[in-house]
Amino acid sequence: MPESHSTLRDGARSRVRSAITTVLLIMISVMILRDIFVRRWGAARSPLSDVTRPSR
Repeated sequence: MPESHSTLRDGARSRVRSAITTVLLIMISVMILRDIFVRRWGAARSPLSDVTRPSR
């Protein structure tokens, strides 16, 4: 009987670890895609006014 309790506990831990890993991978994927979209469509705009200009 004690073995079944530890098996259930290990299964729950495995599910929690799997869920955490899945959430982290989704978050990383979203950040990468967001970065790609910002670079692609953000480059069409002119540089911001706070960019330093070379001295003359």
